[in-house]
Amino acid sequence: MSKIACIGEAMIELSMGDDSPQVGVAGDTLNTAIYLKRGAPELSVDYVTSLGDDPFSQRIMAFIDAQDLGTEAIQTLTDASPGLYAITTTPDGERSFTYWRSNSAARQTFADGDFEFLNSYDAIYLSGISLAILPHPIRLALLNWLSGTPIKLIYDSNYRVRLWESVENARSVTTAMWERADIVLPSIDDEMELFEQSAQEVAARFAVHEGQGALKRGEEGPMSIGSDVTQSYASASNVIDTTAAGDSFNGGYLSAVLTGKSQAEALLSGHDLAARVVQHRGAIIPK
Repeated sequence: MSKIACIGEAMIELSMGDDSPQVGVAGDTLNTAIYLKRGAPELSVDYVTSLGDDPFSQRIMAFIDAQDLGTEAIQTLTDASPGLYAITTTPDGERSFTYWRSNSAARQTFADGDFEFLNSYDAIYLSGISLAILPHPIRLALLNWLSGTPIKLIYDSNYRVRLWESVENARSVTTAMWERADIVLPSIDDEMELFEQSAQEVAARFAVHEGQGALKRGEEGPMSIGSDVTQSYASASNVIDTTAAGDSFNGGYLSAVLTGKSQAEALLSGHDLAARVVQHRGAIIPK
């Protein structure tokens, strides 16, 4: 396993502090790509998205390049611009988001319906957000293409209800992705909301999943998927901002799994990284 494509949307991030906002770059699959590359620098990790030709898109491109991620698969669109979001946090670290992304250039990714370039990768990583921003016919075309290729698929449902035109489409697409995915990285809260199930029902559903992965359960620690792992997980000592907790878990987990580490080591790697990230403000912590 040497070449990975992480697909999604990179946005301008405003993190609202006490005095003035901090301007950064983030996005769920981009956050994971960054932490994956940091944890496994020997891997080739490309980011796949669409950007505009405006100064904010140029800032995003420069940021992605500075994180040692490949940018060759990023499409530049004329007269387009990226999405933007602002984060506000409560004193206990819980976050809320305000988005301006309805006309984001990333929504035009795969607009030509051509997915064949993805065959040059050993694995691709997608999230529910990656799919939610695409037109439904493009989602279905991508699902159809995935069904006909042996490429390793990594998926995190990362459900955001406002991005989907209907819960029915969200459920059907997510179900199809779980059936196809080789490595699954669901979050228990997302799955409970999307499928209207209890925590116990979600855990039971993934306990029999044929793939490998982790059910993220926050401070409780992950539930191993695909093999039995019993171990303890330390809690974060000072939670400041839970932004990118799940994304960083994915990056830490994947950096271990994709370089041959054991399932137990990968689960610890993901949890420990997430515990560090939530003790800093913003999605991306200093190296």
